[in-house]
Amino acid sequence: MQERDRIMMAMLRSLGIEKGRPFQPDARMAKLLTEATLVGEAMAKVNDYEKRDMALAHYADGSAWEFALCLDPSQETANYTQLDERAAWFYEATATSKGMVSKTPGVGSVYLATYKDTDGNWLDGANTYRLHVPPNPPVTQFWSITLYDVSSRALIQNNTEITDRSSRQDLIKNTDGSVDLYFGLTATKGLEKNWISTLAGKAWFPYFRLYGPTQAHFDRTWTLPSIEKVSK
Repeated sequence: MQERDRIMMAMLRSLGIEKGRPFQPDARMAKLLTEATLVGEAMAKVNDYEKRDMALAHYADGSAWEFALCLDPSQETANYTQLDERAAWFYEATATSKGMVSKTPGVGSVYLATYKDTDGNWLDGANTYRLHVPPNPPVTQFWSITLYDVSSRALIQNNTEITDRSSRQDLIKNTDGSVDLYFGLTATKGLEKNWISTLAGKAWFPYFRLYGPTQAHFDRTWTLPSIEKVSK
């Protein structure tokens, strides 16, 4: 048991969850816990997908993108344990490392996430969206974008079995070297290589990863535009 988890274990103990003790909730407790899971899930989603009070989530002014991982690997600050930041990250993911929050150009990776489009609306699998990736992305290795299901936080389950596009692939580029990526039910004609299929009735969110981020990322001379909804 890690020291920072002892207070959590104390709260679980009052629910009958304790090391070495069989978990045998009575009908009343089972009902309460079932209701609590629904409330807890809603709290977790808000805490994760609407990081209003997490300063380290801020990416760039005017951008809907944010840092998915706004948690120090130690999960500590000088004055408190990063409770909300910890809960947000581990609702979405399972591990963290110093390399994922590197501040050294050319080292580690950067995880950007967004949950809304340029109009502030949640990303919807029934709509079509475009992401413009400007030329000269700030990476020494490569960039990639991957789509995840909001409810499961796992890869989206589409009929193409393709959930990722990256600079390692043969993407169609614009004349200035930029790339337009599309997300929706059907591919934009002629740009199938730049498309990821989504599903009606399924909300989704992406991670945009920079591997070996360069100084242009850290000083924000290169920023990633928000995802925009387009009509087809």
